[in-house]
Amino acid sequence: MSAGKVLLGVLAGVAAGALVGILFAPAKGSRTRRRILKKGENYAEGLKEKFDEYVDSVTEKFEQVKEDVTAFAQKGKDKLEQAEKEVNTAARR
Repeated sequence: MSAGKVLLGVLAGVAAGALVGILFAPAKGSRTRRRILKKGENYAEGLKEKFDEYVDSVTEKFEQVKEDVTAFAQKGKDKLEQAEKEVNTAARR
């Protein structure tokens, strides 16, 4: 299971637990609704921050892989050109 799915599951569990706790706490309905709204906003903000961090991490890894592949391809191209030169030199002899 990916770290993103685990994180999402944990956050969803925490949010559900907080919601159940608030709903069963003795308080006026309007106060309870405000508390639920505030908690929901806090969890949404936290989830957005975690998602942004996850996207940044994936983007960084993608860029690193892209750079590695480009360097590997260039190295292969250089070796191919060197081999062609050696074959042409040997063929002329």
